[in-house]
Amino acid sequence: MTILITGGAGFIGSHCCVTFLEAGHDVVVLDNLTNANSESIERLKEITGRNIIFEHADIRDQDALELILRQHRCEAVIHFAGLKAVGESTQAPLLYYDNNVAGTVRLLSAMDNCGVRDLVFSSSATVYGDPKFLPLTEEHPLSAVNPYGRSKLIIEEMLRDLSASDPKWRFAILRYFNPVGAHESGLIGEDPLGIPNNLMPFIAQVATGRRENLSIFGNDYDTHDGTGVRDYIHVTDLVDGHLRAYEALKTRRKGDGCFAVNLGTGTGYSVLDMVRAFERASNKKIEYEFAPRRFGDVAACFAETSLAERIIGWKAQKGLDAMCRDTWNWVCKNPNGFSQPAE
Repeated sequence: MTILITGGAGFIGSHCCVTFLEAGHDVVVLDNLTNANSESIERLKEITGRNIIFEHADIRDQDALELILRQHRCEAVIHFAGLKAVGESTQAPLLYYDNNVAGTVRLLSAMDNCGVRDLVFSSSATVYGDPKFLPLTEEHPLSAVNPYGRSKLIIEEMLRDLSASDPKWRFAILRYFNPVGAHESGLIGEDPLGIPNNLMPFIAQVATGRRENLSIFGNDYDTHDGTGVRDYIHVTDLVDGHLRAYEALKTRRKGDGCFAVNLGTGTGYSVLDMVRAFERASNKKIEYEFAPRRFGDVAACFAETSLAERIIGWKAQKGLDAMCRDTWNWVCKNPNGFSQPAE
C-alpha cells in the first residue's frame, strides 16, 4: 500500500512517515519545504532503513499532484501540508486561506481525478474556539477565532460536504491539541524557523542557551498556578493516532466514512508545569519572566479523548516526563536543528 504524505518533511509529517513505514506501508513524501528541511528525509532513511521517495511540490499545483498520485499509484493521502502559526495567520489571512484552503481544494480535486478517495486530515483543536466547557468533546460547538483555525474549520466542512455528496469518499478528521516531543533516536524533532511559536521549543532553546529567558504571557488566569493550561501530546502518540485512524477508515462502509476525533491526552498542564518538567529532564534552570496576557489566549484547553478510543482504538501512552526527555535528547544532539549533523 503506497500512501502520499503531504507535508511529510515537517515535524509531525516526518514522524508519521516512520510510523507508517514501520507498519509495512510504502510512503511518498510531498513537501514544498517552506517550513521544513530536506535533511529530515535523510534522517528518515537512517531511522527506518527504507528508501524514501521525496517529491518537492506544492499542494496548490494540481497538475503536479495528479502526476505524483498516478506515478506512484497512491491509494490514500495523509494530509499535513499547511501553514500553522496563529499569529501569522492574523497578519496574512489571505496567505492562509490560499495555502490551506485552496491547496486542499486542489488536493481533493487531484485525488478525485485519480480515483483516490481516502484521506486522513490534520485538523486542530482551534476549531472549537473559546472553550464553553472542559474537557472539550467532539460535540463542542465549532467556532474558530483566528484565520488559522478558520482555515482548518473550512476544510473540515468541505470534507463533510464532499462525503455527503459522494459515498466513495472516506475521511478521518483528527483534531490535534499540542504536539511536543521527538523520536527517541534524536534524529528527527521540531525545528522551528526563527522565533518558536510554541512553548516546548522555546523552553528547549532557553535550556540550550540559544535564548536568555522565556516570556510567560499571563500569571493571573483561573488555573492552579495562574498560568495557561494546555493538553500536550507526544508526537509519536499523535502519529500512532494517524495510523489507527487510517486503519479504521479502511474498514468503514462507503457512505459512513467521515468522522472527527480529538487527539490529546485528556490532561492539562500549565506553563509552569512544563517549565518544571523540562528542568527535571534537562537538569537546567529555565529562566522566565511574566508578561501581560496575549489577546485571544484562553485560561485552559484540554481534550476528552474517549471517542478516539472507541472509534479508532487509540489512547495516548506517553506522559509529560517522556515528552520533555525526548525533546531534550533531540535538542542536545541537534542544538541548531537540522542545520548541522546529528551526533
